[in-house]
Amino acid sequence: MDGVETATVPEWVESLLNRAERVVVGQRENLESVLLALLCGGHVLLEGVPGTAKTLMARTLARLLALDCKRVQFTPDLMPSDILGTNVFNLQNSQFEFRPGPVFTDLLVADEINRTPPKTQSALLEVMEERTVSLDGVSHPLSEFFTVVATQNPIEYEGTYRLPEAQLDRFLLKLNVEYPPAEEEDRILRLYQGRGSLAAPLDILAPASFQERAGGGTREQIVRARQGIGKIAARPEICTYIGRIVRATRSMDKVLMGASSRAAVHLLQAAKARSLMSGRAFITPDDVKTVCRPVLRHRLTLQPDAYVEGFTTDDILNTVLERVEVPR
Repeated sequence: MDGVETATVPEWVESLLNRAERVVVGQRENLESVLLALLCGGHVLLEGVPGTAKTLMARTLARLLALDCKRVQFTPDLMPSDILGTNVFNLQNSQFEFRPGPVFTDLLVADEINRTPPKTQSALLEVMEERTVSLDGVSHPLSEFFTVVATQNPIEYEGTYRLPEAQLDRFLLKLNVEYPPAEEEDRILRLYQGRGSLAAPLDILAPASFQERAGGGTREQIVRARQGIGKIAARPEICTYIGRIVRATRSMDKVLMGASSRAAVHLLQAAKARSLMSGRAFITPDDVKTVCRPVLRHRLTLQPDAYVEGFTTDDILNTVLERVEVPR
């Protein structure tokens, strides 16, 4: 495979996750999913109660991959210019100068994204899709690695705003961040037992890299891995399988709005990244099944009575995966 050998990627991913788990304990599956999104060039929405290492996951991976990382605390009074930047008049040269906002980074942590009103949330629509900031008729390109890792609390609704469907559809993955198992929680206590500060021990981390034969720094390795994803073969029957899954979500009884065509593309890309991270040059149905729920769970809108009866979008997707015939 041109650009990167398929066999080297699982070794790099394993090394990266092992190092990340020195700081983020009990969230290996979610760490792997955030990495998958970054390799796809997609964005991630992390939903979980406070204190489950959502922000720490993003900061840890950014440090290991030598990426610039900025964090924005979303609040009700946050303005679009606080995120995107603004033009400021320079008295010395009598000209307007662009002052870039925090979106001009590699990895943007949008903390509690649902606490800001729709006007500010909509400011992220262009940057998440086009990776540019348009201001006063001028387009300012963002980093080629630009990734939004947004967080939200699933149980606190006072002072929050529901994310619009157009914005949710721009997230490649939605991950449910649960409490770690008991033994992993004990590991967290042992990790902090010898420290005199509550700060996360990010100082023990160093950027991880491919084996020497792959060459180059971590940023170049991400580029080559993305090139490798483009080389992953998707057989016609796999593409048909993905299409059937997406279309099936639109015809379920308890679904008001199913997955979009963008969702089908995202599902294909995520499956390709999953196969690359597993060391294969082709997609299997299991790759599709593995990424199906994270890719689609936030794109379905259920009927009101379905929520009352306790159904979740994961329940619907489980039914869809059972009904759609798996290709041989």
